Order: sequence, then C-alpha cells, then structure tokens
Amino acid sequence: MTEPLFMTDPYRKSATGCVTGLTEEGGIVLDRTIFYPRAGGQPGDSGMLDWGDQRIAIATAVKGEGGAIVLVPAEPVALPPVGAEIAQRLDWERRYGHMRIHTALHLLSVVLPFPVTGGAIAHDKGRLDFDMPEMPDAAARAILEGQLNALITRDLAVSEEWITEAALDAQPSLVKTMSVQPPRGTGRIRLVRIGEGAGQVDLQPCGGTHVARTAEIGKIIIAKIEKKGRLNRRVAIEFA
Repeated sequence: MTEPLFMTDPYRKSATGCVTGLTEEGGIVLDRTIFYPRAGGQPGDSGMLDWGDQRIAIATAVKGEGGAIVLVPAEPVALPPVGAEIAQRLDWERRYGHMRIHTALHLLSVVLPFPVTGGAIAHDKGRLDFDMPEMPDAAARAILEGQLNALITRDLAVSEEWITEAALDAQPSLVKTMSVQPPRGTGRIRLVRIGEGAGQVDLQPCGGTHVARTAEIGKIIIAKIEKKGRLNRRVAIEFA
C-alpha cells in the first residue's frame, strides 16, 4: 500500500520515497507519494522522479492493486530498482490548477443544487453534468456565474473530516454524484467541507485535492451550458 502524502498535505510539491514494486506495464510503485492517482474526474498528477544521476518524467498516476499508487512514465525508460530511494517532484502548476477547479466545481454544485451525473477536471477548466430539467437562459447563466464568484470571494475555509460508512449510509443526501460513489472498503469516508459553522455552504464525500480557501480559486466564468439528453445538462467553467 502506498502512503498518500497528498491527503494530509495537498500543497506538498516534493518528497522522497522508496521503490517497493514495478508493474509489468512499466509503472513504478513507491512506499509513499505526492502524486494523486486518477479518480473521480480528477486527472492523475504528472512530474519528475530522480535517483542517482537519472531522471524519469511521470505522465500520470493511477490506482493499482491493494492500495498501491502506480506512477506511469511518459515514455519507456530504464526503471529504478526495487529498494531505490527516489526524489519526487510534482508539476505543481498543473496540480494547483486541478485543486482550484475541483474546489470551484464543489461550489458549482451549491449554486446548482441538482443531482450530479458526471464531471471532469483539467488544470484550467472543468465541467459537471446535472440531472436538470430546464436549460438556464442567458440571464439565469449570468446570475449563476455571479453567485458562484460571490461564494469564491467570501474566502471560505475548505476542510475535511472522516465519518464511518454506516454514518454516510444514514445521511444519503450528502452524496451528490449519481455516477461516482465514494470509495468503500476501509470503513471510513472522507468528507470535504466548505465554510465553517453557520457559514458552511457545502459538505460532501470526496477523495480529491482542494485549495485551503476559496479565494485561491480566482474568478470563474461559466463558459458553456449544453443539453446532453432529455434531462442532462452540462455546465462548463474555466478561469477568467
């Protein structure tokens, strides 16, 4: 099992690690990593690994067997041996973009309180699909964009807590996504909260990385709203 350093410190840009395994496909498994593995619409991180006088560019990270996180080289190269000490470095600007967009999408689900049927995140844009019967017109779209940016500029704190799977089952309304369910099997579910106390605006299960305060997101525009089926509406956002 790989220790996910990004869960306790999503702002960590570098770390050391030890190679514990290599996959048949040429992936690298470390005992601990800062690389987030692709999940829940958020891409896997990219960056660099260094050991000795050698360097490997990492294109992405994915989930492996038994809680392992597999780092995928950008091209076929000689791999470090099991037991090698590795220096890890993130493509930080890309990861930070993911953090900002991911947090903005949580806020989008606040101003559009409909079931979420899908989503995707990039470093500079993202989208959510909603089970929403009516297409917002231009005036409604402008209002939604204003509401979204108003939440961002409130500089709300983003925090987390953990609950049991049984506690989540007792509060099914916490799960907004219809297409992706929170990962189970460990007995615990991570909740991401935006706002504190009476100022809380959102609380939902999520395993992704987020900014510490909403003001870090910056100004967002609603780039497009599309009809994707009888009830499905796709709302795309991007940095202004």
